[in-house]
Amino acid sequence: MHRLSERRQPLFVYGTLLFPEILNALLGRVPDSVPAAAPGWRVAALPGRPYPVLVPGPGTAPGRLLSGLSETERRIIDVYEDEWYDVRRLELADGRTGWAYVADAATEASPEDWDADAFAAEHLSSYVAGCSALRAELTGTAG
Repeated sequence: MHRLSERRQPLFVYGTLLFPEILNALLGRVPDSVPAAAPGWRVAALPGRPYPVLVPGPGTAPGRLLSGLSETERRIIDVYEDEWYDVRRLELADGRTGWAYVADAATEASPEDWDADAFAAEHLSSYVAGCSALRAELTGTAG
């Protein structure tokens, strides 16, 4: 299992880390980012889970490329992203590359794409609270 903390930035984000509120709660700031897209990938819903996974697929996965992440921030993101993701370097639509958390081969992704608006309406506030708690636990600071 590769982790982001073992890799250099930038980081391609496509799901919950697109939300500035989550980044701020998790890292204490919103890192610099620019729009990005990963051809040959899709942002898939996961059955029974509010967050998505990046899987190979037709089309292009939209997202953002985060830059300027510190080593501590990369470690926090590793913990947030859980163990069953792997970190892979992706070629982006504009020729840049970025690391991304992608599904391992055993992941059962849904045929439907993830709905960011539904996530925001139903889960964003609880995720922000959880991210603040995680940051406090990992860094000894309050959100």
